[in-house]
Amino acid sequence: MAAVEMIGVHKRYRVYKERYRSLKEVLIHRRFGEWEERWALRGLELEVQPGRTMGLIGSNGAGKSTALKLMARILVPDLGRVRTSGRLSGLLELGAGFQPEYTGRENVYLNASLLGLSRAEINRRFDSIVAFAELEEHIDAPVRTYSSGMYMRLGFSVAIHVEPEILLVDEILAVGDEAFQAKCFDWLERFQDKGGTVVVVSHNLGSLRDLCSEVCWLDAGVMRERGDPAEVIDAYVDQVRDDMAAHETRAEDPGSGRRVAVELGQARLLDAGGRPVSQLEPGDSLTVEIPYLVHRRLEQPLFGVAIHRNDGVLVFATNTDLDRLAMGSLGPGPGRLTLTYPRLDLCGGTFRVTVMVFDGARRTPIAIDSHWQRYSFHIPRGTIDRGLVELEHRWAAEGSEPAGRRRNSA
Repeated sequence: MAAVEMIGVHKRYRVYKERYRSLKEVLIHRRFGEWEERWALRGLELEVQPGRTMGLIGSNGAGKSTALKLMARILVPDLGRVRTSGRLSGLLELGAGFQPEYTGRENVYLNASLLGLSRAEINRRFDSIVAFAELEEHIDAPVRTYSSGMYMRLGFSVAIHVEPEILLVDEILAVGDEAFQAKCFDWLERFQDKGGTVVVVSHNLGSLRDLCSEVCWLDAGVMRERGDPAEVIDAYVDQVRDDMAAHETRAEDPGSGRRVAVELGQARLLDAGGRPVSQLEPGDSLTVEIPYLVHRRLEQPLFGVAIHRNDGVLVFATNTDLDRLAMGSLGPGPGRLTLTYPRLDLCGGTFRVTVMVFDGARRTPIAIDSHWQRYSFHIPRGTIDRGLVELEHRWAAEGSEPAGRRRNSA
């Protein structure tokens, strides 16, 4: 039996263009305002098996958070059914039930009871809740005196101590400082190892790639694609970039209507032999060839190149100023610049290359033209995920002789 199942689920909202404030307006118009109906979900079919971690991705307004709230019974569908099997806890709005004037102690009892724990259960878990949130010295202070990080830590700790079988997580994977974030991820991993089911919404695609066993891409309330996290995330990012490219317009000087001083041409990615390349092997070289056209003299040009993994993780970025390449002034006419990486020790994946040119004469360089993540190359993935880069390394063994080389003594 599925831990979470959504069968033909539709959900719509009223989006008000105008609300009538007075009783007179309501009586005249015989309604509370002018609105239009928008469908957040349109016949969604989704099934999450026990022990799996499902990530929901998509643009703003795609229906991700609505789907999560339907699973949590915060909303009810207009059509279709939502079924869950097992104790459920939602990390949707941390501390949503907290009262600012109450102490942390009082809010633990209030919030935990709202999540279904009895007073006896809260008593048994209280010390663990406070310890996990690291709020021993502040638990009897009013919550209104807490920082946002303290507030979120307490909300997270209460939610996980419900000991759920199904956990719903909405955009709260960055709770508190780095040390506390690491503790949260450790808890999530232990929860997964024990067979817990997780449904998570996040725009942090790198985290979803690592956390999830599968990913579902929602688009305008319908399922666009579902499957392996890396494959679905790559398809989603490709579509986002295609949409951005379709709407991209050439930059102009504000208010002048004139062309920019330097215009980038179509860059090329080349292999060691100078041939255009879209697929490389770990350790191959890569040259980025950047043509440009100068329309007006530029005294201190600055060119930059960045490589990102397809989910947005920055691999490496540099520019001519950092690398102490003196460009001099550029006069009108064409030019060409190349940047060569003699050896790209990258593990498998799809990578995006950004090319930019700046006016370096200003205290803070201003971008004149940019091709943001417009170019791409792919390195095939191995059977084992080895991370982002191949680091040169050596093994050395000391001590007892390896078992495979031992010989019996006479």
